[in-house]
Amino acid sequence: MIVTMDRSRLARWAGGLYLAYVLANVFASLVGDIGLSDAQALRATITGHEAMFRVGLVAALCSGLLFVLTAWALYLLLRPVDESVALLFFVLNAVGVAVQCASYLPLITVLAQGGGSADLRGLTSPQLDHLAGLSVSTYLNGFVMAQLFFSAWLFPLGWLVLRSRFLPRFLGWLLLLDGVAVLVWFLQVFLAPSHPELSYPSWAVGFIAEVGLAMWLVIRGVRPEEPDLGAW
Repeated sequence: MIVTMDRSRLARWAGGLYLAYVLANVFASLVGDIGLSDAQALRATITGHEAMFRVGLVAALCSGLLFVLTAWALYLLLRPVDESVALLFFVLNAVGVAVQCASYLPLITVLAQGGGSADLRGLTSPQLDHLAGLSVSTYLNGFVMAQLFFSAWLFPLGWLVLRSRFLPRFLGWLLLLDGVAVLVWFLQVFLAPSHPELSYPSWAVGFIAEVGLAMWLVIRGVRPEEPDLGAW
């Protein structure tokens, strides 16, 4: 009974961290236009509302930390099902977060242009404008590159949820579908950039699957009547 109670508490921690990650992402997008916003909106925020962008950037970086902590909690929760597969999704998540955080670095270049922290006196205004555009474009592509790893981590995660016996199977199927949807988004950006409409369903699927998992873990936890599969 003690192990089951501890596992249920761990499930709620995982769900709470997942929800905090989602909220941090939403905040970063609304305040700093970091995430799903387009290049024009992001540049306008950086140049015209620098303080808001900085707050959004901090929120985006914090969301990365929250996502790794979420993966760690889910690893502890699902490790008894299959430790090697749980370790796989944890590593894929961590690599994805690293790539995503690295994608923010070009945005610091745009900040440096406006703040005067870099000596750019040798560049003309059109050159500076092109440099800012290139930096934002590099960020957007790097952000999407991270989705390859975020797609990959959902497949072992969904498989473990399906096998867990203490979480509902429909959540596992939703996570697997989410993995396919995020992969479609990644492929659309790099193979069919002129058709962004192809990736729109991916965002809806991701919201339903990942927020659904987080809410279930917070509200319902795990099934206490199921026998544990091993100590974590």
